[in-house]
Amino acid sequence: KAEMSGNDSISQEGNGKVSRVIRMGTRKSQLARIQTDSVAGRLRELYPDVHLEIVAMSTIGDKILDTALSKIGEKSLFTKELENALERNEVDIVVHSLKDLPTSLPPGFTIGAILQRENPHDAVVLHPKNAGLTLDSLPERSVIGTSSLRRAAQLKKRFPQLEFENIRGNLNTRLKKLDEKDDYAAIILAAAGLKRMGWESRISQILGPEDCMYAVGQGALAVEVRAQDKDILEMVSVLHHPDTVLQCISERAFLRQLEGGCSVPVAVHTEVKGSMLYLTGAVYSLDGADCLKDTMQTVVEIDNKVSESAQECVHVGVTANSVSSSALEAAEKLGMDLANALLNKGAKDILTTARKLNDAR
Repeated sequence: KAEMSGNDSISQEGNGKVSRVIRMGTRKSQLARIQTDSVAGRLRELYPDVHLEIVAMSTIGDKILDTALSKIGEKSLFTKELENALERNEVDIVVHSLKDLPTSLPPGFTIGAILQRENPHDAVVLHPKNAGLTLDSLPERSVIGTSSLRRAAQLKKRFPQLEFENIRGNLNTRLKKLDEKDDYAAIILAAAGLKRMGWESRISQILGPEDCMYAVGQGALAVEVRAQDKDILEMVSVLHHPDTVLQCISERAFLRQLEGGCSVPVAVHTEVKGSMLYLTGAVYSLDGADCLKDTMQTVVEIDNKVSESAQECVHVGVTANSVSSSALEAAEKLGMDLANALLNKGAKDILTTARKLNDAR
């Protein structure tokens, strides 16, 4: 494209062709690098003339490793520095785990692509000495490591014979803590991260929805861009996976309507079957004893009425002009309706108590 925004670098190739340089920001952790490289790979296949440069940086969430995430109280823990770089035009694209992105993005940013979801469920990784066991068969009072209030609340209720303790750090650190010490019998991690790291062999059990529902957006990668960069928005939009987009928009709308975040136990499960989108959502007390849960569905006919208007529609931070606008609206409404149904049953009290208890810890 001829029009370039101020800070775009253009490199002159030997053959006289001018090619655009696009900079991708990423966290320094190994998983973040792998995720960014996988998106870069897709973009290189689609746009062979574009030069992609990868810029790695540390975030607050990477620096504060000794505190439970839910205690730090910073909504944009893993995203702030990356967004600052995006705002200052130091990078053009940032790849995130969608579950790290707050349901309301700062003004000027949007999610320009949500890629096809990896397995969204949680996985049990056992200490080598417990090989072959499951959460059901581990000895009583075994200690399970998880820093997620959502996982702990559901699993305490489902496996009352086990103990749950905090474990922080990136994937490498957590696995190291598990293997090299005797503190934990097992830890709970997202299956998607383990698969992307090539550590699938460590997964001893995948937790289905009856044991543990997942976090909003879990398993999906999101590409964040400046909202006014129309050419970059258009470029990354081909990465959108329509079913994943609809699932994640309904999940994010559910969470936003509940005003949930890192510091409260909220869990979801979504499925697209034919033209139906099913959303199950739940809120829990910290010990899992109180739970409100419900399932709703809506029709998401993929008509081809794509948003043509100049005024682009943004749904819970996501710009998806390539996906049917009526389907996007239905998905967002489903999430809001389900949240309102739970709020009418008293979800607010459960969440307020959970937040207060967590703050007091």
